[in-house]
Amino acid sequence: MEHETGPESIDGIRSRYRDGGLLPSRYVADTLDLLDRWEPRIGAFLTVARDRALAEAASADRLIETRGHEAWRERPLLGMPVSVKDLTATEGIRTTRGSLLHRATVPDKDAPAVARLRAAGAIVIGKTNTSEGGWSAAGNNRLQGPTRNPWNPSLTSGGSSAGAAASIAAGIGVAATGTDGAGSIRIPAAFCGVVGFKPTRGRVPYVPHSPDGLSHLGPLTRTVADAALLTEVMSGYDPRDPQSFGVPAGSPARDLDACADRLPPLRIGWIASLGEPAPAPELVRRVRRAVAALEARGHVVEEIAPPFEDPYSCLETILAAAEAAAHGPDPDRVAPLLDPGRLRVIEYGLGLGAAELARAYERRGVLRGQALTLMEHYDLLAMPTVAVPPFAAELHEPPVRVDKGGLSWLGWVPEAYVFNLTGQPAVTVPAGLSDTGLPLGLQLVGGLGEDRRVLAAAHQLEQTNPWHHWYAELAKRCQEEETR
Repeated sequence: MEHETGPESIDGIRSRYRDGGLLPSRYVADTLDLLDRWEPRIGAFLTVARDRALAEAASADRLIETRGHEAWRERPLLGMPVSVKDLTATEGIRTTRGSLLHRATVPDKDAPAVARLRAAGAIVIGKTNTSEGGWSAAGNNRLQGPTRNPWNPSLTSGGSSAGAAASIAAGIGVAATGTDGAGSIRIPAAFCGVVGFKPTRGRVPYVPHSPDGLSHLGPLTRTVADAALLTEVMSGYDPRDPQSFGVPAGSPARDLDACADRLPPLRIGWIASLGEPAPAPELVRRVRRAVAALEARGHVVEEIAPPFEDPYSCLETILAAAEAAAHGPDPDRVAPLLDPGRLRVIEYGLGLGAAELARAYERRGVLRGQALTLMEHYDLLAMPTVAVPPFAAELHEPPVRVDKGGLSWLGWVPEAYVFNLTGQPAVTVPAGLSDTGLPLGLQLVGGLGEDRRVLAAAHQLEQTNPWHHWYAELAKRCQEEETR
């Protein structure tokens, strides 16, 4: 199921374009063929922009033919097929937000991140599946049903950037964009065995502005270098997202190899669990073994107890209040078109008082202070990305319920949502396979603005303990399914 060129990085594909061994039109056509072959198994896409993508690829061919190597000046992603999560606006391409309410919506303007990808030469091949409005950490909606995990299609890919993670694991495009308000990039990346990066909040502008102050926009890729490049392209201030003001832009991608090689010894805090549900001991052991690759590079890893009280009730209050505000005082008007689970969140939010919301924001402020203090002692934190294995694709949460708040629909991912409340950069990288052959994720978390350090450490892990051979195995599985 792989392209003839294999599961290469952006740099590898660019080299083939430059030496004439591969044309963008061929690579994009192969990508769309791969999409067609995988889609019946995984349901990753809500909309495919086939004709537009092929036309843009042909334009990239002509640009390379006429300008040669100069074609890449200011266009580091020239001819690269990417996908965009369907919560993010794309000019001329349907943007449904996974909802029956928006099933025919076609924006007339790109979100800033998408506009920057296009300006860098990327080709948007389609919009990937998400839970409705991104309300749950799965990929189910009433438009097309669930996105399934390429490693086992009976199981969820995680979410809400469900189609993004599943498609990248399957090799459909070089990168996908995701959004992350409570783990929605990192959870599916861990379940599907890809890299998922949540930058410091505001580094990549989130438009329309997220009033809950929890949402990040970032990439899902097969390599850390590709995640760094996508982040760099999408980064920078935009007045439509006030949180993007004053965030150090830096250069997450510049000389990543050299940055990783020159990384000084770091003090890393290893946290086996941040709350219930606690990960299985075997999961903890396997992920901890992956961290040993950093110790082998000279970093000091110190096991620490959970440094925070579980802030789930704070998160739930803020998210439910934002959902209620977005749908007005009378959700019954649109209730027939809403996912029943999301409707319960809205109704719960309508029952909250201003004092409860104020207390939640106050608690978030305390948590952020605790995190800042912790990062004065540690350069990075390391932990399992998700404590539970993938569950049935039709569900929005694991069958074993975790009661933490009024609804608890996201209570099963404490290692993820804590760092939405703090705004810190966090990356998940593949850390091995479980006994059942499913990917495990290792999460690295840095201090605010320390995106480059997080990515450099992840790059060291990739160099020491590579995972890229997994994708050939995944392609082989799909070929075997096709021949049965």
